[in-house]
Amino acid sequence: MKKISTFAALLLMAAAAMFSTSCENDNINPYDYVNNGGNGSDGNENQGSKDVITTKVAEYPVGSVVWTKDTTLSQSVEIPVGASLYIEPGVTVTCKSEVQVPVEIVVLGNLYCLGTAEKPVVFTSDTRKPADWGGIICGYNSEEVVLNHVDIAYAGATPTESSASFQNKLFKTTIDGGVPAFHFCNVNGKFVMANSYFHDNYNDQTYFTGGQGVIINNIFADSGNAADGGEAVNVKSGCKLDVANNLIYNACTNALKLSNAGNSETVPLTEMTVYNNTIVNCGWRRSKNKKGGSIWVEKAAKPILVNNLIYDSRFGLKQPKEDGVDMQNSRLTPNYYFASTETGVTQMAKDASLGIWWDSDIHSTKAGEGNPLFKNFTQTPKININCEVDDPEEGAPMAYDKSWDFSLAANSPALKGGVIDFSRIFPSGLAFFGMKKVLFLDSVNDQNYYFTTPLPSVKFGRN
Repeated sequence: MKKISTFAALLLMAAAAMFSTSCENDNINPYDYVNNGGNGSDGNENQGSKDVITTKVAEYPVGSVVWTKDTTLSQSVEIPVGASLYIEPGVTVTCKSEVQVPVEIVVLGNLYCLGTAEKPVVFTSDTRKPADWGGIICGYNSEEVVLNHVDIAYAGATPTESSASFQNKLFKTTIDGGVPAFHFCNVNGKFVMANSYFHDNYNDQTYFTGGQGVIINNIFADSGNAADGGEAVNVKSGCKLDVANNLIYNACTNALKLSNAGNSETVPLTEMTVYNNTIVNCGWRRSKNKKGGSIWVEKAAKPILVNNLIYDSRFGLKQPKEDGVDMQNSRLTPNYYFASTETGVTQMAKDASLGIWWDSDIHSTKAGEGNPLFKNFTQTPKININCEVDDPEEGAPMAYDKSWDFSLAANSPALKGGVIDFSRIFPSGLAFFGMKKVLFLDSVNDQNYYFTTPLPSVKFGRN
């Protein structure tokens, strides 16, 4: 099967949707409304003015492509440099799994997923199994990507030499494993991941090798696989990031892998603030791999990493024996480390191998000490943070339950002790000017084009 490798193919999909039995899609292709009318009309009378694209939701800049209804993809989509794809609230994009070349969404231009709390944008698969499709892979010239109120699941498929990402020399240069659910690499580009739900993805949930980004209010759940691993947030060089108020549950290898690997004359060292995040049940499937667990910092990374709450995850803050964290230029305390098992206490102890210990952190010194008292979460009594089998009966965590509430009870010991005397990378937030050009017609769907991380809190974990 020949892959779709140009934006023209995306436009063709929109125009041909009415003839497809696999998708219901009347997405607007602006090029279909140029000089195609009759009786002296240019065909634009129902699409707003000649300068904009109008839907029931908003007016979009001229030349945009807008997806307004559910779409099924059997082939990959490429958004070329300079082009913008807008996906409206409530749209579900379903990727077919039984294809020769895994479906990918390759963003060489700009992508704006304009979900709302009530109507998220959903990326899923037809069989709802991890590794059913590739992921959202951004290119070296991608300027802006907005993922707001987005649900991304079942990604992580291994590409082929015919895959759009491989053809564009993105992420992988050899076929040796799957792609992340979301990848961004332009050191001069901007992205935001806000209010989104990443889950059941086969490899890394996210992977960053460049870019200015804000990662806020997300849930990363049930990521990775026992054979290849999988981080929730994997950061290399070339990034400037604010990461706050996220929940990371059941990441296969690490919740956060923070690194400056790959820096050069054109790829600067990474700067990041990582604060007020909650990390639960991470690293248990990789007990033979000493890297797995909570937070792994390497290659001279120098983050501000404070006010995070780590609960029943293997190890605590870790680094390699050589080329680890830049201790002189980092701030790595205070954080809150809780262990409900004696094994967890031992693996996060002061003398633990490769561990980074601070007396100013809060640690369980015995099993169950300092329970942060989540409002609605019951740990499985069989929990084994070194379990190698993906089976709750053998000690693995239970699958994520949306009814759980990881906010802190009124009598929680984790409500105080954090710090607020540090600066975020982007104290005024990041502006996305492709969103500024959108005029929403209903206040229910209206969205700000600025995204800012919340002010730090003295309590530990997400607000």
